[in-house]
Amino acid sequence: MGQAVTDNQAMNRFELAVGNQTVYADYRRNGGTLVISYVEAPPSLRGTGAAGRLMEGVMEAARAEGLKIVPLCSYAAMWMRRNRQDDLLA
Repeated sequence: MGQAVTDNQAMNRFELAVGNQTVYADYRRNGGTLVISYVEAPPSLRGTGAAGRLMEGVMEAARAEGLKIVPLCSYAAMWMRRNRQDDLLA
């Protein structure tokens, strides 16, 4: 797809631009953990897989930085279970 997940550190969120809309995951860093508090997709992007692509990018970033994830957001927790990302759970 050519879309890249970016880490907007100024806003403490990972972002994926889809056209003129943005899917994002709010986070905070806490030592060696990445606490994901909220994942949001605009209504028109829900059900398109955009949030899943965002989560894939978040997992890649966590692995690259050696971080574990605390998914406070129910979507993030469900996505991690469904996609067998247990190795990244804090």
